[in-house]
Amino acid sequence: MSFLSKLSKRSRTPSPPKQSQSAHSADMTIQVEYRQLGKSGLRISVPILGCMGFGTPQWMPWVLPEDKALPIMKAAWDAGINTFDTANMYSNGVGERVVAAFLSKYSIPRKDVVILDKVCYLTTPDDISVIGTVRPDLLKTKKYVNKAGLSRLAIFTEVAASLERLGTDYVDLMQIHDWDSTVPVEETMRAFNDLVVAGKILYIGASNMKAWQVGELNAVAERHGWSQIVSIQVEHSLLYRPHEVETMAHALYKGIGVLTFAPLNDGNLARALGTRTQRTAILEGTPFEKKPRPSDEEIIKRVQQTATKHGWTMPQVALAWSATKATSPIVGASSLLHLEQNLFTGKALTGEEIKHLEEPYEIRGYRWG
Repeated sequence: MSFLSKLSKRSRTPSPPKQSQSAHSADMTIQVEYRQLGKSGLRISVPILGCMGFGTPQWMPWVLPEDKALPIMKAAWDAGINTFDTANMYSNGVGERVVAAFLSKYSIPRKDVVILDKVCYLTTPDDISVIGTVRPDLLKTKKYVNKAGLSRLAIFTEVAASLERLGTDYVDLMQIHDWDSTVPVEETMRAFNDLVVAGKILYIGASNMKAWQVGELNAVAERHGWSQIVSIQVEHSLLYRPHEVETMAHALYKGIGVLTFAPLNDGNLARALGTRTQRTAILEGTPFEKKPRPSDEEIIKRVQQTATKHGWTMPQVALAWSATKATSPIVGASSLLHLEQNLFTGKALTGEEIKHLEEPYEIRGYRWG
């Protein structure tokens, strides 16, 4: 039996974490649960609302502007979702301002919300149409040479800018958006620890990293008595599972929380085969396209069959599966209907159903290096 099979078998029968609680009030039906993020004391909602799709369509055509995003965020809040995941690069900072507007418009106490943010990639607030990850040339210019990456200067500058846009004094979990091989690990982790000591961030997380990278960051932090990484965010779904072999296994062993993005594989697990959306149309023919393989198509069919059998939505099937593998999946929503379809509390798959959904999977390599 392969290591991937062993890891999968170990988590096939879902069981709620000991720390899970249910959201409820006198006039509200239980809709979400909360889980402890790894060994940390932070508790987050299941699912988390991803905010990459909130900001300005000038950055990406499928992104919702503030007036359309806020009702979705409020509906998520009313359903019990208290955890929102954003990043400084989303809509070049406009995404963070939408989060601030959400808190302000609906008079939501800051202490009741868990904000997850990220820094590392280039953010260009002066030109919101720029996608920093595809413009490495800008990092060689006077204006942006110290505005990205994981140097002490970049981290302090970008965290300060994020806090200003969010309208808050602190971020609950600041995630290192990616690995930066040009900066000493000691410099990066000391900078983040100093921000923890200053109260500007409460916990440190990581994203898009391999197991050895997370291990190195935490080894350096442990050696110096600094705050360590408490969570790792990776792409993971029924159609994409390479991180299970190392990063997720490392996290399980070390007690690091796992957050998964794209749990619906950019919608492939949310709709019948052959369905096109504005987002999939934009991504066609680009490195970001997630074109299903024959084995993926079989999994999608099984998700649809399972949904029909239970009277669930396809996203609820895929997310119920994701919740057996990670602390919490991060879900996006472009409408109130999509949000409703993504709420899966109380929906659990049997061990046989999980096995049936996983059986066609073919191992694939990392999407990015």
